[in-house]
Amino acid sequence: MTVPVLRCTVHPVASGAPDAELLVLGPSLGTTTSLWLPPLAELSQRYRVMRFDLPGHGDSPRATESFTAAELAEAVLALVDAVGGGAFHYAGVSMAGIIGLQLALDHPDRLRSLSVICSGAKIGTTEGWDARATQARQSGTASLVATSAERWFAPGFLQRDPAHSARALNELLDIDDESYALCCGALAAFDVRDRLGELSVPTLCVAGEFDVATPPEGVHDLAESIDATFTLIAGVGHLPPLEAPAAVAAAVLGRADSIGPWVASARLAGAAGDGAATETNAPDDEATAAREPTGPSIPTWRPEATSQEIYDAGMAVRRQVLGDTHVDSANARITPETEDFQNLITRYAWGSVWTRPGLDRRTRSFLTLACLTTGGHEAELRMHVRAALTNGLTPAEIGEALLHTAIYAGVPAANSAMGIAREVFAE
Repeated sequence: MTVPVLRCTVHPVASGAPDAELLVLGPSLGTTTSLWLPPLAELSQRYRVMRFDLPGHGDSPRATESFTAAELAEAVLALVDAVGGGAFHYAGVSMAGIIGLQLALDHPDRLRSLSVICSGAKIGTTEGWDARATQARQSGTASLVATSAERWFAPGFLQRDPAHSARALNELLDIDDESYALCCGALAAFDVRDRLGELSVPTLCVAGEFDVATPPEGVHDLAESIDATFTLIAGVGHLPPLEAPAAVAAAVLGRADSIGPWVASARLAGAAGDGAATETNAPDDEATAAREPTGPSIPTWRPEATSQEIYDAGMAVRRQVLGDTHVDSANARITPETEDFQNLITRYAWGSVWTRPGLDRRTRSFLTLACLTTGGHEAELRMHVRAALTNGLTPAEIGEALLHTAIYAGVPAANSAMGIAREVFAE
């Protein structure tokens, strides 16, 4: 088992409010971030929105090793930490719904609210998921298109909205077969029915009237068992964000908006392992009762940190941004002549600058790309294009950064940078 690598797309809040909370959206098995495109404009009116892809789906790398729902939840937390950390609202459809339940069980202090859409504490049977995995491996995801059309949509939706339904089914063709099968394995193993009494996160359970994969009765039973709000959306099947985006947006926003505003704490957290800058879900007049989120942490700069703490925090952030493979490779090449230089990079670049709370990692990636392009540092640029993707920048946003840099630093430098970025995107 291993924590898979996921990729995400982050959308700014329409109002531009600097204190906008984060809303994380997850897709159903066989779909991508485009599942959430129809309600995105409404959801991003008041929230910063992060959409992620499952392993081997959309922009996420293919998986080669099995994983569990708990490990997928850790992968989602890693994405959230890479784009600013803290607590967040979460809404997930089907497979992403089980990830949400796992997050609520394992990291309740990280979730502000949870919307479980067409999902459950146990979906289907182990035998059914094993058979689906075998079919994906032997015949590919193309063999699943017909049955998916029946499971996903309410009667008549294919005819009423051929654009959205066709796009979803076409995207299924591009999903990695083995990754799809491994997702089936995670679904087969998932069963948290005996842990539902532990749930404490404010939760909404949404069902589709014509959903055959997770029938409304089962979703209603889940809501009752955890004292959650239940919403039935009429006339839809298993993918309500496509079929009834306005209703889904209203339901998710209703759940998220009912939670009091978060208040940022002025207290900085410790170095690696000590947590991130703290926030509280208490109302403004109870801000003194702030509590610190648990779960994966983002090392944060402290003026009183010791030299070793700075180094440890720098190494933690360096691994989060560049990846273990890159850092392990760099460390393996250290010689007595280069050891001091590597320590300097870890301690000062990553430990003293990247951990500072004044800018989020997305912004630091924008600045780094501009500086490296201006200086013509192409080897470092390639590394930091990858890092920018990890930090939540989209290829389109990276392209905008390089276009902007072309005006102020010169077209030849930006042109070379564009070529490197294209190669990284292709990889």
